[in-house]
Amino acid sequence: MMDEKEQLINAVSQKMNLAPEESIKLRNLLWMELHDYSLIKITNTDVAVCDEGINEEAVRMFFVVKNIQGCTKKTLRYYGQTIKNVLGFLNNKPLDQITTNDIRYYLAVKKERDGNKDSNIDNIRRVLSSFFGWLHEEEYIQKNPMLKIKKIRVEKRVKKPFKESELELMRYEAASDLRLTAIIETLLSTGCRISEVSGMNRGDLDNDEIIVYGKGKKERTVYLNARAKAALERYLSSRDDDQKPMFVSHDQPHARLQVSRMGQEIRELGEKCGVNDTHPHRFRRTAATMALNRGMPIEQVQIMLGHENIETTTIYAVSAQEAVKTSHKKYVI
Repeated sequence: MMDEKEQLINAVSQKMNLAPEESIKLRNLLWMELHDYSLIKITNTDVAVCDEGINEEAVRMFFVVKNIQGCTKKTLRYYGQTIKNVLGFLNNKPLDQITTNDIRYYLAVKKERDGNKDSNIDNIRRVLSSFFGWLHEEEYIQKNPMLKIKKIRVEKRVKKPFKESELELMRYEAASDLRLTAIIETLLSTGCRISEVSGMNRGDLDNDEIIVYGKGKKERTVYLNARAKAALERYLSSRDDDQKPMFVSHDQPHARLQVSRMGQEIRELGEKCGVNDTHPHRFRRTAATMALNRGMPIEQVQIMLGHENIETTTIYAVSAQEAVKTSHKKYVI
């Protein structure tokens, strides 16, 4: 049931008869301005005192569960910072007293005052939905304040894969660097995330198959085409160390090549070749788009990429559709 404040905001929004984007902006501004006001007489002036120990225990247990579920350190850090920011903003209000309006107010401030993009706002919403959903399931709170907070609409821009000519430029430039050549061919053949390539071990390689561990430490098998297999064999044959990582630093003690270093070398390669927007994830996008363009069913592309939800894979199908549009203009008169 809507409270008086929500009813007022809905009424004003409807009477303004604005376009959807302007209506959302108006609603956010109203939530911000009215947050510290009440439209009903307050009869209970007692101030609730937060038992920070309960808050801390609940947050700690949430992260214990997320860690057990296999969330990466990066994900846990993001969750932690997001939850900390929200609770700090609400002055560590008791978790069971946080309302839907509190969350709306926070999201409105992040968007209108702090200028966060819709995609960032939706990421915050997803974290809070997971957190408060878990609190409700575990009976730390009686009501889940996120149930009425809807998914934020985010404009989906088509991110383009590399052109064949751009790939050939980078291959030519990297030809003398066996390690870099092996990395980019592995990325293109497998569609792996750069973190998955960095985490590969020699023992995971079996002829043209490699076992990788993706998000949530989920195991899957990816495959090398002839070009990638040859590049990887040349690189591994050139090494004189017995370290287990697939890709290692040039210098002693030949430690695992980290994601940051791989990314830096790939970006530098793009700069040398004059290929704009060169970064590791674009190779993953290119691999998926090429697979779809050549007829691989989207369900198999989903498995190749390690996507849990096929909706994520459909983003690459949009890129592939651009190629269909170009071909149509060329061949259909």
